Amino acid sequence: MNSTIHPKENINSDLAYQKAILGSVSRTFALTIPLLPPAIEVVVGNTYLLCRIVDTIEDAAELSATEKQNLSKLFLEAVLGMIPVKDFVSPCLDALKGYSNVDELDLIAHTPTVLRILHTFPDKDQTAISRCVSIMSDGMSHFHGRQTQAGLKDLSEFEQYCYVVAGVVGELLTSVFSNYSIQFAKQIKGHEELAIAFGQTLQMTNILKDSPEDHARGVSWKPASMSQSELLKIAYQKLKDSMSYILLIPENEIGIRRFCFLAFGLAVMTLEKIAARKEFSNKSEVKLSRNTVWVFYAFTKIATSNPSLMKAFFYATSKQLRKLSAKNF
Repeated sequence: MNSTIHPKENINSDLAYQKAILGSVSRTFALTIPLLPPAIEVVVGNTYLLCRIVDTIEDAAELSATEKQNLSKLFLEAVLGMIPVKDFVSPCLDALKGYSNVDELDLIAHTPTVLRILHTFPDKDQTAISRCVSIMSDGMSHFHGRQTQAGLKDLSEFEQYCYVVAGVVGELLTSVFSNYSIQFAKQIKGHEELAIAFGQTLQMTNILKDSPEDHARGVSWKPASMSQSELLKIAYQKLKDSMSYILLIPENEIGIRRFCFLAFGLAVMTLEKIAARKEFSNKSEVKLSRNTVWVFYAFTKIATSNPSLMKAFFYATSKQLRKLSAKNF
């Protein structure tokens, strides 16, 4: 009996791993990514996992800035095929032996699996993903040495950080969506900056939500000279740009629209909760309940094909954000 594993069986096994680990490392993206058309669901899921590996290196409090920079460099070289992938995996797992998140460690151990899937994608998508991972990895390496309790230098540095962590993901999504939908490629032309705002909005939400935990470990990703209210005002402007971005997605591309609108809506509701309080000491205070998430998930089925309903949702759930936005600081 021939026990050889055929390439097709191999890739099916790889894809099964990708789907399983996605659910383990991110509840939110495990919810949103399957909404995409199958042809791009696997591409976006794969990109998320690659970005998550970069994130894991950044989040490892026990590593020095130099160690993080070295590991980020090795990871990028492995993704770009400049070194064997084991030359990243072994030193990374060794450096993170005290790291508590076993799912993220498992993901790093399976970097070869994630890269095998990457190499099955069309060249255009592979090029876009490599660009995204390169900018993110290099950008995070730059910021590894700039972590302080006081925060980033100014708004410009903050926006740059949000770009290399998430704005570039907005650009990547736009490339993948454009490769898939000729109509979207036409409609987004000349409005590409909205894609950056879409990614940055999600990152600003995470930074504000996670700020108490970051502060506890001696780090802040907020600009040192800006108040929470000023940041929320900027976030609201980016939310408006994000809404414009979603409305440029063709109405017949329900999966892509719903993927973006679900992430957008969760960000709006989280930022509104943050805006409703002067301060909070734990992110659980502003975390959306599971019930809220599932109700909104169901709502997106109805709203995504109705621009007026999407706009009405945004208006109805951003009352505090609008109030702050109207104030002069």
